[in-house]
Amino acid sequence: MGGEANGARGHTVRLTIPAKAEYVSLCRLALVGLSRIRPVGAETLADLKLAITEAASNSVRHAYGDGSGVVEVVYRLDDDRLEVEVVDAGGGFEMGSGNGEPEDLAEGGLGIAIIRAIADEFELRSDREGSRLRFAKVL
Repeated sequence: MGGEANGARGHTVRLTIPAKAEYVSLCRLALVGLSRIRPVGAETLADLKLAITEAASNSVRHAYGDGSGVVEVVYRLDDDRLEVEVVDAGGGFEMGSGNGEPEDLAEGGLGIAIIRAIADEFELRSDREGSRLRFAKVL
């Protein structure tokens, strides 16, 4: 776990999981552990657990055809916010036209829409080198 960064008090935790569905629960457990460092309300924690589940699940389902890759999750916790970044090195996906939603993710469910609704900040990038989803929540 990281300590002071750029003079600010904060913690950074990196979790790398195999791109398999049975490991997504570890992403939620890391979040619960961080909530012990900087307590958050039960409703906010439940929302964040849902958001991380959706983000990690998207990488697990879509990044690697054979499930042989990994998904990296980085949690940055400061006094007033939590930022989560989910990164994979899979083949990426096509970004949809018009609504800014990825075509293959928009068809499968509401995961991206759920994360956008929960988060105060949201960013998504995908190309042939992989995908990066970042969201932040003010605490």
